[in-house]
Amino acid sequence: MLGFGLYWFQPWKLWQDATVHESLPAAAPSAAAPAPTRSPATPRTLAQGTLISHEHTTTGTAKLIRLPDGSHTLRLENLDTSNGPDLRVWLTDAPVKEGTAGWRVFDDGKYVSLGKLKGNKGDQNYAIPAGVNPSDYGSITIWCDRFDVSFGAAALTSV
Repeated sequence: MLGFGLYWFQPWKLWQDATVHESLPAAAPSAAAPAPTRSPATPRTLAQGTLISHEHTTTGTAKLIRLPDGSHTLRLENLDTSNGPDLRVWLTDAPVKEGTAGWRVFDDGKYVSLGKLKGNKGDQNYAIPAGVNPSDYGSITIWCDRFDVSFGAAALTSV
């Protein structure tokens, strides 16, 4: 029983930090040749927001960026949150609410998982899949899939 509890909660992660320092990508990786677009020659920030704390203290900035090839990426800058089991980065249509009222709202509506959180500290990029319209989503969350709770979130505002 103790072994199951340790596996499920993974308490050692609370004392382990994983720091990531990724540069902004020039373009998203693609298996097919990109179609000609009239995108700007440099990455452009379309929307951004400041992360607020939910279940765990979380700070940093989230940016929705259009890359020169027309693809989109979500960039987390200066992220600082707790480590935890099964953390994901989600693009969502849920409103960002302060306090405990905002902890569990992100799986109530539409969301897209951009993958596992690469590290609980630093700067990191998450490719937004082709076919996903970023304007359909107004927030991001660092989501603990194991316990269905947000560690922190940001409302994305057009810039």
